[in-house]
Amino acid sequence: MASSHLSKELRAKLSTRKRNAPLHKGDKVKVMRGGRKGHVGKVIEVDLSNLKAYVEGVSQRTAKGVEKLMPIDPSNLLIMEGEFTKDRLEMIKRSGKAKANIQG
Repeated sequence: MASSHLSKELRAKLSTRKRNAPLHKGDKVKVMRGGRKGHVGKVIEVDLSNLKAYVEGVSQRTAKGVEKLMPIDPSNLLIMEGEFTKDRLEMIKRSGKAKANIQG
């Protein structure tokens, strides 16, 4: 699963202690590492087979001069805003308390 860190503001808004969430198309993210550090844009595509994300405005020029979206590792992104559906919220709301009770 391609997961990225949640911003402090988003964690406070969702009232969760969970630090990361699965990345989805349409999320507003900030690039935290690499040459495009600081760039903010929307996720255009998440490639689950290669575990890469494509962010609008983050592109590279090929040898032929064509602009091409640059694949970014989701661990280098910070989710600033996103559409949190019921299913996605349930995944985030799961806490470590349930695991602690099972283990003893």
